[in-house]
Amino acid sequence: MKNKGNKLKSKKKGSENAFGCDLTEHLQNSGQDVPQVLIKCAEFIEEHGVVDGIYRLSGVTSNIQRLRY
Repeated sequence: MKNKGNKLKSKKKGSENAFGCDLTEHLQNSGQDVPQVLIKCAEFIEEHGVVDGIYRLSGVTSNIQRLRY
């Protein structure tokens, strides 16, 4: 039961915490278009992971290749 109070406090941080709060409200409070946690995850994947196939584009192959480059 003691942890419940801590969880409630972390939800009220607004721009600092993207978890446990309304996404629209969080983005308005932080002034960002994308939550920082998603930006950091994408950066990590692109630096350390295999990105081929993660970002999928549907359509004609020639158009997909053009968009990739």
